[in-house]
Amino acid sequence: MNLILLGPPGAGKGTQAKRLEERHGVKQLSTGDMLRAEIAEGTALGSEAKKLIDAGQLVPDGIMIEMISNRIAQPDCRNGFILDGFPRTVPQAEALDRMLAEKGLALDAVIEIKVDEDVLFGRIENRARETAGNVRSDDNVDVLRKRLAVYHEQTAPILPYYRDKGVLQTVDGMQDIEEVTRQIETILKV
Repeated sequence: MNLILLGPPGAGKGTQAKRLEERHGVKQLSTGDMLRAEIAEGTALGSEAKKLIDAGQLVPDGIMIEMISNRIAQPDCRNGFILDGFPRTVPQAEALDRMLAEKGLALDAVIEIKVDEDVLFGRIENRARETAGNVRSDDNVDVLRKRLAVYHEQTAPILPYYRDKGVLQTVDGMQDIEEVTRQIETILKV
């Protein structure tokens, strides 16, 4: 099972990806987590990524595709993967499709977690409070505003791309975590 979870920052993609990973034995691949690991290790990629992420910008496509290609080739992805936070643009979606085709793989579903943006600001503020002392540098209102602007400009256009391919499904991310999980599970049983 190869999936993509889409939605604006703070929509709950990471939470749902972890639940899917536990229930289905597929591997969650959060590009954000991959990049944060690079940052924590102090690699050249990590240093450049930190500058971009802190400014609310995106990491270049070629780096992301190569990182994902290498990652999905690892043994823990043999049952499938869930991409969380990628692709974010139509060119990334096209590059991902090409890379998957070269590997003889395809996407089984692309699931959009749709939420009210006003709620996102509350979620980011709550996450910052809950992780006091260990706050991500991108968990603040100013960065969220920038990231939402980037999402609307660059990422939202991939929704019609996947809709036209017949793989896009939408769930109501305004529901509680359990209900969102139930909606996703219903899609996966189809």
